[in-house]
Amino acid sequence: MHSDPQAALLDIRDNIALAKQFTAGMTYEDFAGNTLVFYAVIRCLEIISEASRRLPDELKMRNSNIPWAQIAGAGNVYRHDYEDVQRRLVWGTVTERLAELERVVDCEISVR
Repeated sequence: MHSDPQAALLDIRDNIALAKQFTAGMTYEDFAGNTLVFYAVIRCLEIISEASRRLPDELKMRNSNIPWAQIAGAGNVYRHDYEDVQRRLVWGTVTERLAELERVVDCEISVR
């Protein structure tokens, strides 16, 4: 496990890009019916969650508009309470909630 903030930011950025790539051009119905894409996106979100845990507190405080605790906690749900993971919530995460995280990560990468 590495604790390099730059590496964690790159992991987050890359997995946001993958999740978006996997779902590009899909409707919710397409996504909900595609188990392979659903599982791939879950894996991206797990990595994003874990990488978020490796970011320094000062970065998180500087970007307090991001729900860091929820992002970190989501990984536990994906790994341990997997039967409770709903496709609609995962879809909403990818299509609505990753954009702000992506902006913050891109900004943080550019200043390092």
